[in-house]
Amino acid sequence: QVQVVESGGGLVQAGGSLRLSCVVHGNIRRIDDMNWYRKAPGKQRELVAGANSDGRTRYSDSVKGRFSIFRDNAKNTVDLQMNSLKPEDTAVYYCNADGVVSDSYSIGMMYWGGGTQVTVSS
Repeated sequence: QVQVVESGGGLVQAGGSLRLSCVVHGNIRRIDDMNWYRKAPGKQRELVAGANSDGRTRYSDSVKGRFSIFRDNAKNTVDLQMNSLKPEDTAVYYCNADGVVSDSYSIGMMYWGGGTQVTVSS
């Protein structure tokens, strides 16, 4: 069984930093993409950052230059370093693992974590 678990959220003042961590548990053979999404109240869920298995990364325009994504393929982890945080970064952040091949499923599956709250005060 595959589980995605996030950690590292919390309350921080504007201009501060937080680091989110995500680990994918299970008998994993391959993960194509590992992503961070966020969902703010009254807004649609948006992709914040992503990293594929080849090391290529992508970021939303709203976080470019402030956030960095780090993936460790050997450990099936992905971290999101968030610097220069703004009140508009306040949201529940979700880790997403896509194209996951495991002992349970030989085709790529998508899994989500339960989310971690990030609150940035002004």
